[in-house]
Formats: sequence, C-alpha cells, structure tokens
Amino acid sequence: MLGIVGDMIDYHKREWTHSLFTLRGSMVREISGRVSACATWAVAVVAVHHLIRSMAIQPTIHMLVGVALGLLLVFRTNASYDRYWEGRRQWGSIINETRNLGRAARTFLSRDRALLEEMMLWTIAFSQAAMNSLRGSSGLGAIAQRLPAAEVEAVLRSGNLPLAIAVQISERLVRARDRGIISDYVTISLDQNVQLLIDYFGACERIHKTPLPFVYVVHLRRSLVLYCFTLPFALVDPYGWWAIPASLLVAYTYFGIEEIGVEIENPFGLDDNDLPLERFCETIERDLLELCDGLGPREAASANSPRPIPGAASQ
Repeated sequence: MLGIVGDMIDYHKREWTHSLFTLRGSMVREISGRVSACATWAVAVVAVHHLIRSMAIQPTIHMLVGVALGLLLVFRTNASYDRYWEGRRQWGSIINETRNLGRAARTFLSRDRALLEEMMLWTIAFSQAAMNSLRGSSGLGAIAQRLPAAEVEAVLRSGNLPLAIAVQISERLVRARDRGIISDYVTISLDQNVQLLIDYFGACERIHKTPLPFVYVVHLRRSLVLYCFTLPFALVDPYGWWAIPASLLVAYTYFGIEEIGVEIENPFGLDDNDLPLERFCETIERDLLELCDGLGPREAASANSPRPIPGAASQ
C-alpha cells in the first residue's frame, strides 16, 4: 500500500499493484507532454510512410546513439542519487548532533532549568531554520513562540538564520560558564556540537546551491529529443504501424529516467520524492522536548544543590 508521510511517499516494497498504477510520484504527469508529442510525431511519420512515400532510414545509427544515450542517462541518475543520499546523510547527522547536544546540555546545564530550556528550544529552531533556508524561505516554526521575542526578531533580521541561531546557542553556553555551571573545558566540548551542526548544514547548502553542470543537462536533453523524434524513421520499415507503440515505449522510458534525475537532484524541496524534512524536524523537536521534560521535580531539586563545576579539577 502507498501512503503519504510528510513529503515522502511510503510504500510496501513487495506490493506491486499500487506501484504499477499510482500517478503521484511516478513522473507520468511531468513527462506526459513530451511523450505525447513523440507519439503524435510517430503517428505522422508512419502515416506518411504508408500513404505517401517511404520515410525509413537505416537503424544502425540509432543503435549506436542509443548506447551512448543510455550511458549518459545512467550517469545523470547516479549523480542525482548521490546528491539525494548525501542530503539524507547530512540530515541524519543533524538529527544525531542535536541529540548529542541535547543529551550533554541536560547533563551539564540541569542546575539552570531556564537556560537548559532555551538551549533546547534554540536547537529545535535551528532545524526549522535549516529546512526553510534550503527551501528558499525563512522562519523558525511554531517553536519561535516559546523563545524571547526580541531575540527571535533579531535572528529573523539576519541573512543566515541557522548561523544566527548557532550564535544564540553558543551564547547560552557562555552564560552557563559565566554563572559557574560548567567549566571552560565543557563549554568548548559542547560548542563542538554546535560547530558540527553548522558543518552539516553547510554540506546541505553545497548540494542545494550547486546543480549539475548546465552544459551536461543541455546536451543530454538535446540528444534525447533528437533520438526520440527520429526513432520512428528507424522503426517504421521493420515494424510498420507497430513503430508507434514502440516509439511511445522508448520515449516514456528515456524521458522518465531523465525526469527521475531532475526530481531527486535537489532533495530538499517540496516534490513528491524529496526528503521529508518536516518529519526530521518533528523528530528533533520530540526528542529534545522529551529530554527537557524528563528533568522531573526530584531531579531538578538535586540539580539545584551546590556541586563542583565539571572539569574544574583539571583546570
């Protein structure tokens, strides 16, 4: 069965029926115009061949071009899938790093519940800002309502929201150090998690802002159009009227493969097959809020009692 969760289409890997007949996410709508044009052209070529004059050409050249075109399409889809999988890896790293930061913050900042909550909320806002930035918009999501309004306004005025939020998180670490809650060593250690969040977001920006070279896309599309629209001339002599469905099948296959590469080239958008960034952000929000809420009254009371600063003995 097919299902929709966030932006991603979930499906059962052994269920064929819905996979064969579904339209959403299958690229049929996107390529229907091109395929229909090829089929209409094939009808015209075959009709002229049978009713007016011969339109047949030797199929050898199409065999040679078809091999080269297949290799180009394989490279196109492989390059796009590498970008898709790299984007998924980087967002997996963002999720793991927010968990590491939340886990450490709960351990070391539990003496100041308000400061701990601000750390968690700003970390959640980082994921929301990263998602919106990769989609060409801005905003911190609903979590912004629980953050200081003046600081939220200042962050929204910045040119790079994730970077501005990372500064806010680092400032909380400095406050904790200045209040004697954590040592310099722990401050530097926790700030490494913030640095890694910026690194992972920067990797996503690299994918988002660096499409495949334009010259490659242009050459591939021109070759596809020339191949598919001249294919009926090569098929009309041996196949007759069957050249029409044959041309339709080849056009559907080739244009579909090319469109798959286009669909997953930028995995951070809102297309049917893009990464479910909303789901990732919801996971981060749920995990961090659970960490923060897990600090119960008894644990909070013991956390407020005086204790040595972690790492102070080594200073």
